[in-house]
Amino acid sequence: MIQVIDLKKVYPTKERDFIGLNDVNLKFEPGEFIAILGESGSGKTTFLNMISGVDNKSSGKIIFNDMDTDKFNDSKWREIRNQEIGFIFQRFNLIDHLTVMENVVLPLILTGSDNVVAREIAKRLLKEVNLEGVEDKLASELSGGQRQRVAIARTIIINPTIILADEPTGALDSTTAKEIMELLQKFAPGRIIIMVTHDEELAYKNAT
Repeated sequence: MIQVIDLKKVYPTKERDFIGLNDVNLKFEPGEFIAILGESGSGKTTFLNMISGVDNKSSGKIIFNDMDTDKFNDSKWREIRNQEIGFIFQRFNLIDHLTVMENVVLPLILTGSDNVVAREIAKRLLKEVNLEGVEDKLASELSGGQRQRVAIARTIIINPTIILADEPTGALDSTTAKEIMELLQKFAPGRIIIMVTHDEELAYKNAT
């Protein structure tokens, strides 16, 4: 569960304070697929950064599974991001000189998991995202749709309770975007998915 209470983000400038978020009050429960719509600069990505502890809020409260995140230090936020929150980005954020398999297992390896076990889990996930047989290809050799599938597998491998998707279809054609949304729906049950998008059709078709 995530709840934000009077959440505010202010960016001070010499001329004036720029308000990124202004008194946002929302609550998200497991099983919800939320779409955040808005123009560029309206605070969508800022909101994702606030609730994941990537950026500091100016004021307000963020409640994560009944815990007040004001009590979280940097180490606790890293733990939450490593174990509870999965990220999917418009530009995929893969490491191009690593193979598909190496990209997918990386989150588990960084948390000390056994390499053999991690590879077995990754192999199963790659099959689930229809990328069986490309494990040894470099990330740089993949199409945009394939790269986003790898990114989804890399996200799901930590079994997150929350998935934050920032324009996950923004760099894809409409057919591939539909396939990526179908994958997100496949992994949605029991999780909170919060998706930032400019695409109203995708939002209204997929969000609860």
